[in-house]
Amino acid sequence: MTSTKTLRVDRIACTGQGLCGELLPELIGLDEWGYPVIKDQAVPDHLRAHARRAVAACPRLALHADDAPG
Repeated sequence: MTSTKTLRVDRIACTGQGLCGELLPELIGLDEWGYPVIKDQAVPDHLRAHARRAVAACPRLALHADDAPG
């Protein structure tokens, strides 16, 4: 059984550099100032590796992938 991963953004830490949206456009859009807008918090299995890469690449450590409750 695999757990579901969800994305979240620490809005205080984020400075709107937009790297997460470039690395994971399937799940993260960018607003007009470059801040992330998460389209779907649930990360599908086929995008997990991409989500891990986007989380690791965040220069402000503001993007997180957590296990969903349940």
